[in-house]
Amino acid sequence: MIADFTFKGNLVCESFLGFARHRAARLDLQLDIARCDDASARMSVTGAEALVDMFEMACSLGPYDCLITDIERTDRSS
Repeated sequence: MIADFTFKGNLVCESFLGFARHRAARLDLQLDIARCDDASARMSVTGAEALVDMFEMACSLGPYDCLITDIERTDRSS
C-alpha cells in the first residue's frame, strides 16, 4: 500500500525528517519526501499496511523538538 501524509504542527525539518527516515528504515518502508517547512511535512510511504500504520503513530509523537498537531492521510493502492 501507499499512504500520502501531511504532518502539521511546529516542525524542525532536519529533526523531523531524520526521525521519519529512521522510523521508515526500521519498519522496512519506502519513504519519499515531497517537502518540509516549519509548519508541515508532506511525504509518501510504501509498504505493508500495518507497518504504515505504525509509521503514522510513531511520527505523530515525533521527535522531542517537534509538535505534531494534525495528520492528513490518503491511502492509495500500490
